[in-house]
Amino acid sequence: MSTARSNGAQAPEPHAADTHDLIRVHGARENNLKDVSIEIPKRRLTVFTGVSGSGKSSLVFDTVAAESQRLINETYSAFVQGFMPSVARPDVDVLDGLTTAIIVDQQRMGADPRSTVGTATDTNAMLRILFSRLGRPHIGSAKAFSFNVASISGAGAVTVERAGKTVKEKRSFSVTGGMCPRCEGRGSVSDIDLTQLYDDSKSLAEGAITVPGFTGDGWMTRIYAGSGFLDPDKPIRDYGEQELRDFLHREPTKVKVNGINLTYEGLIPKVQKSMLAKDREAMQPHIRAFVDRAVTFTACPDCGGTRLTAAARSSKIGGISIADACAMQISDLAEWVRGLDEPSVAPLLAALRQTLDSFVEIGLGYLSLERPAGTLSGGEAQRVKMIRHLGSSLTDVTYVFDEPSTGLHPHDIQRMNGLLLQLRDKGNTVLVVEHKPEVIAIADHVVDLGPGAGSAGGTVCYEGPLAGLRAAGTVTGRHLDDRAAVKPTVRTPTGKLPIRGASAHNLRDVDVDVPLGVLVVVTGVAGSGKSSLVHGSVPPGEDVVSVDQSPIRGSRRSNPATYTGLLEPIRKVFAKANGVKPALFSPNSEGACPTCNGAGVVYTDLAMMAGVATTCEDCEGRRFDSSVLEYRFGGKDISEVLAMPVAEAVSFFAEGEARTPAAHRILTRLADVGLGYVSLGQPLTTLSGGERQRLKLATHMGDKGGVYVLDEPTTGLHLADVEQLLGLLDRLVDSGKSVIVVEHHQAVMAHADWIIDLGPGAGHDGGRIVFEGTPADLVAARSTLTAQHLADYVGA
Repeated sequence: MSTARSNGAQAPEPHAADTHDLIRVHGARENNLKDVSIEIPKRRLTVFTGVSGSGKSSLVFDTVAAESQRLINETYSAFVQGFMPSVARPDVDVLDGLTTAIIVDQQRMGADPRSTVGTATDTNAMLRILFSRLGRPHIGSAKAFSFNVASISGAGAVTVERAGKTVKEKRSFSVTGGMCPRCEGRGSVSDIDLTQLYDDSKSLAEGAITVPGFTGDGWMTRIYAGSGFLDPDKPIRDYGEQELRDFLHREPTKVKVNGINLTYEGLIPKVQKSMLAKDREAMQPHIRAFVDRAVTFTACPDCGGTRLTAAARSSKIGGISIADACAMQISDLAEWVRGLDEPSVAPLLAALRQTLDSFVEIGLGYLSLERPAGTLSGGEAQRVKMIRHLGSSLTDVTYVFDEPSTGLHPHDIQRMNGLLLQLRDKGNTVLVVEHKPEVIAIADHVVDLGPGAGSAGGTVCYEGPLAGLRAAGTVTGRHLDDRAAVKPTVRTPTGKLPIRGASAHNLRDVDVDVPLGVLVVVTGVAGSGKSSLVHGSVPPGEDVVSVDQSPIRGSRRSNPATYTGLLEPIRKVFAKANGVKPALFSPNSEGACPTCNGAGVVYTDLAMMAGVATTCEDCEGRRFDSSVLEYRFGGKDISEVLAMPVAEAVSFFAEGEARTPAAHRILTRLADVGLGYVSLGQPLTTLSGGERQRLKLATHMGDKGGVYVLDEPTTGLHLADVEQLLGLLDRLVDSGKSVIVVEHHQAVMAHADWIIDLGPGAGHDGGRIVFEGTPADLVAARSTLTAQHLADYVGA
């Protein structure tokens, strides 16, 4: 096509379709946003930054991405929309120029034991088809290789109406599945310690059963005592063989206790159904502690932990079974698949190669397909979700990422940056919520929110190119070039924690002495074995407080006061001051407003349309019955106390007539982790990821322990917040605690007294100690990847 033009000819006007190159947001008011108006360039990489709680997620996820997904859902019929989650329109005046949004967030993947890396990414589905076509001996369809499909068969008569007559026909069916019948596809079997279920020196009447929920006069115990199968006054150690079998293993049987028809079931199946069938992380703390104490999980002896039947394991391709393939490191599996050449399944092999290569490209080649999805860190889970988008042919899509650098070593962040730029260069809009300077540095456009968090945030402090951010004088701009210096002097250890022969996951018989009484940082590239070393080798006990990355679970009724246990002492002092019951001062109990049941809002379900929440007219959103609000303590009613920010509540409960030491201790910890601006009654569902991480840290700081184990505490924290976290870690160490931190952030490494660096690579290329010593020695040696990045960071 010729591009020549005659002299004086005007350049052609751009086509109308090419003028829509901005996403325009005007008047956004979601959560703490204060009438925010911005214009986001399309087909560019825009980074949203600002302190934790400044409104980044409210703008990106709850406004732009939420409205995009809502509009797409509205293109379906009302019938289909009825099966989809209904989302309300965000509180915004104008949203213009939106494109299809694909959200890649940090939500942990399902913790169901049958969910693995392979099933979550559909890689297992492709492998099953491959083995059902090429595996020898041939044992059946793809279902025969699935550990989620049980083998079943049945036969019987069916009644069919044919030509006006009713005819009975014999029918039979069978499904050949790959699920191991012993462990039901879980890969492990549970062994229950009977001494933790009951005290055999006592009788049922004396409270022999020690399982949570089996109180002396509770219904559970009454069923056992009144069933007629057992003598309630005989010590369990004196039971005969039949009595003990009935007590522990009896199948569900109908019994009548005190004239009421009930179901009696042996204690072991009862515990298995009520407790062991649940996800451990979803359990209440006291039940989780009981399960950890009473149950040990061992690899299933029938399938060797592979989850598959003997038949599924017997079918092989070139001497490799599907169990062997799933156990391989993905980088090795990709090589094996590349060596297969079978024209009859060529399209399947091409798709499988592309998926496995995406794992390697994104830095997850060290995983195996059999790895349970629930054991992935937040960063790993996010990258697993990215895999299905890497090879996508879609363009002009908006990709929304939530801190993609989480859990990544500085070496891995460079690779992640390359992937983000690759998505942009294909013609997509990439929106990234991020704190790390390395990721902010590749932005085409930066939006900085603030200036503070919570009610002090919610405004745009800067919008434009990266170069202007440094000169803008915002909190982010001031801290962008901050570089922590290596400490000139380090603390002297008071003891050591010897770890010998650590071999969990990819660790290679590691021996290391972890110094106590100092700040220890365990680092290394993603997948090098850091968490395996710390969580697998530091024995959990009364003296160890472990704060992992598992997310806080909470409904809109949960808030910082309920989560931290702060509401308990507050309710007690209100009750004591007014001579009434403590239950009146809980919006989830007797004190709740009867109209909204203590929710503060009334929800109206509109089927496939988004439900409507209106402020309760009776309590005006205060959640309590009007009679409860007449009771006061320190001059305030309970709703006014829950509306206080933490900083105000600290001084309120510190002195005067409202002095409450128990509440003041918890509030001081919340202020220490930088949550002074959060109100006591703010729903947990409205807190950002960084705020939830710090709330969890504040709660665990109250635990009595000498050793604190923290797993990436900088997750979700702004550069300015990291300084506050380092001060908190220093105060913990100076108070006589030992702090062990699994961390990638160079500021935390530079601040450490001792560094243990694992590597040199990930998966089977890692699992060894490549350095242990002070940060200054690490920088001077420059012998590892971590050393090189830390030296660059501190300018050595």
